[in-house]
Amino acid sequence: MDVLSLIGRKEELFGNDISKNENELSAIVSNSRFLVLGGAGSIGQAVTKEIFKRNPKKLHVVDISENNMVELVRDIRSTYGYIDGDFQTFALDIGSLEYDAFIKSDGGFDYVLNLSALKHVRSEKDPFTLMRMIDVNVFNTDKTIKQSIKNGTKKYFCVSTDKAANPVNMMGASKRIMEMFLMRRSEAISISTARFANVAFSDGSLLHGFNQRIQKRQPIVAPSDVKRYFVTPQESGELCLMSCIFGENRDIFFPKLIESLHLISFADIAVKYLDQLGYEPYLCDSEEEARKLVNTLPQDKKWPCYFTVSDTTGEKDFEEFYTDQETLDMDRFQNLGVIKNKLNIEVEKLDLFQKTILSLREASEWSKTDIVDLFHKMIPDFGHKETGKYLDSKM
Repeated sequence: MDVLSLIGRKEELFGNDISKNENELSAIVSNSRFLVLGGAGSIGQAVTKEIFKRNPKKLHVVDISENNMVELVRDIRSTYGYIDGDFQTFALDIGSLEYDAFIKSDGGFDYVLNLSALKHVRSEKDPFTLMRMIDVNVFNTDKTIKQSIKNGTKKYFCVSTDKAANPVNMMGASKRIMEMFLMRRSEAISISTARFANVAFSDGSLLHGFNQRIQKRQPIVAPSDVKRYFVTPQESGELCLMSCIFGENRDIFFPKLIESLHLISFADIAVKYLDQLGYEPYLCDSEEEARKLVNTLPQDKKWPCYFTVSDTTGEKDFEEFYTDQETLDMDRFQNLGVIKNKLNIEVEKLDLFQKTILSLREASEWSKTDIVDLFHKMIPDFGHKETGKYLDSKM
């Protein structure tokens, strides 16, 4: 599968920046110790591979998904083989006692990269998953930074999202609040992060779902009016590693919107995807029609598709990597931009957030409205719009 052509590109985004800085990048990695959290997700695997192939002294990877971790090791062994350094994986929940014991016994890392997150917009559909999103995206991040500070870690990297810039959904807002917590800890440790576009065919994404639908002989469904920027899995790993190694304290890296990185709709990618597989899309008028025709159309090299207009909660009309209020450095790298942040700690807001969430959790009772109202207090211009419809109500 030619991922670049599917997202409308002919060449990789960061090739020149990586090549220009490769000697320094490899020298630093080969002499350093790394901990990758959430390392078995799509971005985490990409980051782990970028570190592994540069022969680090130590590379430990933590993820809650035992199965994905097994596949990561198989993938690395099959592609790169072995390194002289200490490479180990651990199937642990970052929020657990077992993880804390692991850090206590094995906390000697120069760089900690946190790729763990609840990343789906659909995760805001109920107040319980939403509370877990806050725990994973905000409090687990803060916890692992404090552990890194205690253990003398040189640098902490955490992935953010383009949806944190002027957020309209709870996932993006949780990451924006996470950035506020990062700011407070940046007084004690150097922290950098990255905002970037959708990772093409990442686990759980709509494009990954295309693969699943074909394998399971099911219709392809996609919004026709939603356009997004896409990066490849390898590019996501390169962006994160560049920010981790070369980012200064409080820097946020993002891909420049050059000509080759352009918006493309999910429906357009679906058409390109089917074409690469040798199928012609057949546009259906309903889910029912699409489900029925999938039993007969594929034998004629056609595949039923249902392209719709998006009307679910949390969808942003456009994507952006920075706001008008943020200071940019667009000169240091060719295709990487950098947001330069000055120290700005909103202590009262951070304390309010922690106390309110703690109170709700101790009561073991909360509503989505409770959390939305708190998010509005944290982000006054939060553009959340509740439509009453969620992605789980669609095919």
